[in-house]
Amino acid sequence: MRSGTFVSVLLGLVALGGCSEGVLDPKGPIAEGERQILFNSLGIMLAIVIPTILATLGVAFWFRSSNRRARYRPDFAYSGRLEMIVWSIPAMTVLLVGGVAWIGSHDLDPRKPLASDVAPLRVQVVSLDWKWLFIYPDHGIATVNQLTVPVGVPVSFELTSSGVMNSFFVPQLGSQIYTMAGMTTRLQLQADHAGTYRGLSANFSGDGFADMRFAVDAVPAREFQQWVQAVGRATGPVLDAAAYGGLAKPSRALPPQTYRAVAPGLFDSIVNAGMHDHHASPQRAEK
Repeated sequence: MRSGTFVSVLLGLVALGGCSEGVLDPKGPIAEGERQILFNSLGIMLAIVIPTILATLGVAFWFRSSNRRARYRPDFAYSGRLEMIVWSIPAMTVLLVGGVAWIGSHDLDPRKPLASDVAPLRVQVVSLDWKWLFIYPDHGIATVNQLTVPVGVPVSFELTSSGVMNSFFVPQLGSQIYTMAGMTTRLQLQADHAGTYRGLSANFSGDGFADMRFAVDAVPAREFQQWVQAVGRATGPVLDAAAYGGLAKPSRALPPQTYRAVAPGLFDSIVNAGMHDHHASPQRAEK
């Protein structure tokens, strides 16, 4: 018995240990809101789960064979009071959980700008095979598999894909969102605490899917400006159409890298190319 209890406690600690660096350890307002929705929904559902479990145990205890006071009613078929309890409580639960999810999903709309006195940082994201490209259009630089953002500043993302559909997700900052070729999706996030957070792809996209991970470095505003200047002064390559063509080729476990300059309008050209491929594909299929 003691060994079974020890194993149960150990498994519980292991499960709780997995909550770090995830959705239950938020570091920004969007992730905080999402966690609150989870907790609210859990609390509402427990309001029916716990009484149901207690009632089941109570009925089993009362109608045990040794209880002579229990009334045996083999012809019992219907009770209006029981029907009202059985149906009204689950209905209320569904309405409450649905209301919490509906209100929360509108409050956390990915396109909705975050309330802030600071102008948002614009970042353009392209999912490639199998890596992530981040373009800072207002700073003229780009990175691969590395995203650096200032603490306390809203980040306005524009996202697309070079080919297959993918999914951008930073669990501790919130809101997973899909990237699709020929389309632009939008997402607003913010990091309230300095640190390095795990970013990943949450949608299977082929053999190199496991390598589609990136680090999100949230740093103070002054340190972010120093980083931008250091990347811009570096002797690294320029991300023009030719460089992007090479980058877009499938590769696995690509280490983080930076580009000191970016060709103007590159992100829009990637989106337009995806739209052209999408409209041209039916014609190719007919041929």
